[in-house]
Amino acid sequence: MKKFILLTILFFGISVNAQELTWHTDMTKATEIAIKEKKPLLLFFTGSDWCGWCIRLQKEVLKTPEFAKWANENVVLVELDFPRRTPQDEALKIQNSQLAQSFGVQGFPTLYFVTPTKNAENKVNLNNFGSQGYVAGGPTKWLEGANQIMKNKS
Repeated sequence: MKKFILLTILFFGISVNAQELTWHTDMTKATEIAIKEKKPLLLFFTGSDWCGWCIRLQKEVLKTPEFAKWANENVVLVELDFPRRTPQDEALKIQNSQLAQSFGVQGFPTLYFVTPTKNAENKVNLNNFGSQGYVAGGPTKWLEGANQIMKNKS
């Protein structure tokens, strides 16, 4: 019985400490959330099922508790995926391709920090204030760069 209680407490403690991340794929929805919460968007251009550097970035940074804590406090996350083997809805492919073209994405992984704003006609503008890719050194080094970029947000 003591082992059961100990395991229950341990499991509950881990569950409480693990922060869940929401990676949006619908740019319209993510933009609405970002404007409402007054947070920038972090756009993650990735090739999730084939890009070695993308997979490495996920493992070393984006799936760590340090990143989760930072992201939940600072940004709205958007994954713009370009898979080769994983099926993807046609509308999502079009959205992702248009955004990659708009931002001039040259390779993966690329992450853009943007501030969404609405103009008088209720159209959304994405004000890019920095980008970053894979950074060696784990979450600490990646977050140092991200925090430097965040100082530029408007």
